[in-house]
Amino acid sequence: MSTVTFAQATRVYPKSDRPAVDALDLHIGDGEFLVLVGPSGCGKSTSLRMLAGLEEVDSGAVLIGDRDVTDLPPKSRDIAMVFQNYALYPHMTVEANMGFALKLAGVGRAETARRVAEAAKILDLEDYLHRRPKALSGGQRQRVAMGRAIVRDPQVFLMDEPLSNLDAKLRVQTRTQIARLVQRLGTTTVYVTHDQVEAMTLGDRVAVLRDGVLQQCDAPGVLYDRPANVFVAGFIGSPAMNVVTGPAVEGGVRLGGAVLPVPRDQLARAAAGTGRVTVGFRPEDVQLVGPGAGVPVVVNVVEQLGSDAFLYTKLAAEHTDDVLHPSDVVVRTEPRTAPAQGDQLHITVREGRLHVFDPTTQRRVD
Repeated sequence: MSTVTFAQATRVYPKSDRPAVDALDLHIGDGEFLVLVGPSGCGKSTSLRMLAGLEEVDSGAVLIGDRDVTDLPPKSRDIAMVFQNYALYPHMTVEANMGFALKLAGVGRAETARRVAEAAKILDLEDYLHRRPKALSGGQRQRVAMGRAIVRDPQVFLMDEPLSNLDAKLRVQTRTQIARLVQRLGTTTVYVTHDQVEAMTLGDRVAVLRDGVLQQCDAPGVLYDRPANVFVAGFIGSPAMNVVTGPAVEGGVRLGGAVLPVPRDQLARAAAGTGRVTVGFRPEDVQLVGPGAGVPVVVNVVEQLGSDAFLYTKLAAEHTDDVLHPSDVVVRTEPRTAPAQGDQLHITVREGRLHVFDPTTQRRVD
């Protein structure tokens, strides 16, 4: 049973005034692909290194299966790690690199050759076994690093931003290969990335971290449709969710002289104490309406992507007094009929697609 459990696991670096990872509670199921995601410095790599035994756990515990591995050295944890810089031996062939850990473990030559051949077939590396790393592309080197992990047949795979050194096209291709590979092997995998698109396309579940604290852990679709707080709402999705704060009025929240409808019970709970409400809405959930029927905005930038166009707009200047920290409002629209820079538009949000947050706690209000 290769589950992974972080039980109130905390790591505080010397001379730091706050934990790098703060009381992390997280259970990863047997065979699950879990992605840790968040901005730089959020504690995702530290969490992975705590699981690997490369960082101390100052309080709490880390378990693999039913075994407490908190104080065990890395070699005793039965994990295999794939790093972002490949960490291949330049003087060894692909075959030797993939089999090196087995050689150190005393595995026989025949068994090592069998496992390496099997991994090479899975990763489509059979034609490269006798080459050295310098003769391989970045994507091929990363597959060799993954092959080295596979041959060990560990309880848990750990991957620390393995695609960050690849170009955009190769990242997409290798991402697909990793997804197929992990699904085929069925090995519990913990994957770290700062790229939320990568996280959403790979993970069975995605754990979002901020300043060492777990914000939400859920299936990608749940994170997208029901973010637990303003941070998750703004971090998940590309472009990010639009988040604005305005005064609560009868029937909803007033933005730019118009009222976006909010259900009465949500409005009352979100506005309690401040009289304001924070709302969020995705660019694809914005509708263009006629003058006087929605929030007036002015187009600053039009971003053409071929299949879509994104309008980066600002609330019309005469209507920003009632809005706290007005920012860009991004609208997805049909590219062939996209408005031009400088155009004034009126927008509203599709029914049922407005997210409501408490402006003080930043938590979702359902």
